[in-house]
Amino acid sequence: MASLEEIRRERVRKDEALRSAGIHPYPVRALRTHTLLEAGALFKKIGKKKVCLAGRVMAIRGQGGLSFFDIFDGTGSFQGALKQGETEKESLDNFLKFTDIGDFIEAEGSLFLTKKGQKTILVKNFRMLAKSLRPLPDKWHGLENTEERFRRRYLDLISSPEVRERFIARAKIIASIRKNLEKSGFLEVETPMLQTLPGGAVAVPFKTHHNALDMDLYLRIAPELYLKELLVGGFTKVYELNRNFRNEGIDVTHNPEFTMLEFYEAYSDADKIRAFVEKLVRSVGKEMHRSGKFEFDGAVIDISKKFSVVSYFELLKRHALIPHPERLNKDEYALHAKRLGIDISPNEATEKIMDAIYKKTCRPKLIQPTFIVDYPVHASPFAKKKEGSETIIDRFQLVIGGLEIVNAFSELNDPLDQRARYEEQERRKKAGDKEISPSDENYLEAMEYGMPPAAGVGIGIDRLTMLLTNVKNIREVILFPTLRPKT
Repeated sequence: MASLEEIRRERVRKDEALRSAGIHPYPVRALRTHTLLEAGALFKKIGKKKVCLAGRVMAIRGQGGLSFFDIFDGTGSFQGALKQGETEKESLDNFLKFTDIGDFIEAEGSLFLTKKGQKTILVKNFRMLAKSLRPLPDKWHGLENTEERFRRRYLDLISSPEVRERFIARAKIIASIRKNLEKSGFLEVETPMLQTLPGGAVAVPFKTHHNALDMDLYLRIAPELYLKELLVGGFTKVYELNRNFRNEGIDVTHNPEFTMLEFYEAYSDADKIRAFVEKLVRSVGKEMHRSGKFEFDGAVIDISKKFSVVSYFELLKRHALIPHPERLNKDEYALHAKRLGIDISPNEATEKIMDAIYKKTCRPKLIQPTFIVDYPVHASPFAKKKEGSETIIDRFQLVIGGLEIVNAFSELNDPLDQRARYEEQERRKKAGDKEISPSDENYLEAMEYGMPPAAGVGIGIDRLTMLLTNVKNIREVILFPTLRPKT
């Protein structure tokens, strides 16, 4: 078997031979008249008319007087035939001498049905559009190394139709979300990706430097504060489909660069927006799976039924076997974490220990759609406390198939309470916690002009796509995930 370098040298030789014959292997214009999908759909209407089809050669069969090939153009596949006496001699010779699997070609001719009933173009003239200098992966096996699939996604898409369909599904999910939000009166907006303070969430940011202004900037970890400033400015329903960047570990549900949907509605609250979230997720899910039922990780998920609701502390009682979780202090939670085999650093905050216990013992058990409500106050510095409580915030999360899909809450609009929450975050930072939300005086100033009561929602687009396409690794739904460079 020839090596990759030997194959490449042979294809370069063909490229040079084409040029020597006065044929440009990369012409400026393609003369295509129909996509391959159109050629198939309009087959009878086109009849014997001359057409020009184009695409990448995926297979070549036969030789000499009669040759067949298959091309793919992104919309579909089509068979071509070159026949001695029917195809121009120069075109037939050039095809046989210079064409390889992977080349982009143009075929001009008429359509006909083979004896087996296959729609085919009988090629009158053939033309090279782009010579492929490297061989494609074997069509039966594709790229077998998983990391190479992610690193060279273009080859993954060529050799794996199911991968291509997954990313088409992702685009449809995003389009469905936009359609639902705009139908409900939400306005799409854009906020900065470069921020002077990494606010709006609890995460470690990426830092960069702007030379002209001689100032440090951060890639945004969330657009939340800017979107809420728009509520101060008079918009009542806003959303952004945005890229966020968090300098955190990489695992099957985390990538440093990811896509989030955030939307905010003035004069709403967590309870009201929760009903809308359920309707939104159900609508998007049914566009992908009409019955509302689909498989994920071996389980059948049913989004057609009403979603369950359970409190955060009830889950800790039920699955972590902690009798009175709302009464425990940090040391008592640390003991439970140790019992469950969870490593905790000495300066870890109480709510982070609770969250680690929840993620290990509770979240994997939540397969059917479940809203988790009534979180402890320190779980989010931007959420309102529940009416009549100083220890519980008006927040919910939606978990499906063990994945956190949605985070939402009644937005804190009391600037004095927000300042106090910021001060608590700063105390935690001094104690060694890197994942804090820094005090933002500009945001506090905006709040002091008056911010209406509101509800805010964040939906992880990557995880929602994982769920609806039945894959367990976030890299499978991100076209170009973050990878360590090859040495």
